Amino acid sequence: MTEYGMTTLHTVHTAHLTPAELGALRGLLDTAFDGGFADEDWDHSLGGMHALISEEGELIAHGSLIQRRVLHRGHSLRVGYVEAVAVRPDRRRRGLGGRIMAALEEIVDGAYLFGALSASASGAALYAGRGWQVWPGGLAALGPEGVVPLPDEEGSTYVRPAAGRNLPDPQSALYFDWRNGDVL
Repeated sequence: MTEYGMTTLHTVHTAHLTPAELGALRGLLDTAFDGGFADEDWDHSLGGMHALISEEGELIAHGSLIQRRVLHRGHSLRVGYVEAVAVRPDRRRRGLGGRIMAALEEIVDGAYLFGALSASASGAALYAGRGWQVWPGGLAALGPEGVVPLPDEEGSTYVRPAAGRNLPDPQSALYFDWRNGDVL
């Protein structure tokens, strides 16, 4: 747990969040995404590590990092996938998103080959400013019926190597594991 002025940042696994904390988190995400945070998005954000920032006991910022499998050149890679980065609207532009990302990047550095995320137009500057790079290669998912190309995700999928590692060869596509809702 790290305190900055009147805010506190801590990381915790989904398994250690109480029902009340999960309810507050879902409320923050619904507010931050202006009602555009679907049940599938919620499901995608669970089961991994959460970086949470509270101010006077109230949750004001969040991001989660979950494990995903990505096939690349015949190898199954363990990737830290960033989900549900959000800051309460009245607390934006105060560096909270950067603090959330720093906590998640620390986990990527210690546990994964690289990090990946799908950025919205409004979030892309945060990630690019932190050294995340648009994946220049192809993207696909391994769906129930086989390979599903994801051309609409090209240009908005960002990657970041873990400390001391290199990114995969961009000449070969990344094939993400399948999930309901938005695959990336």
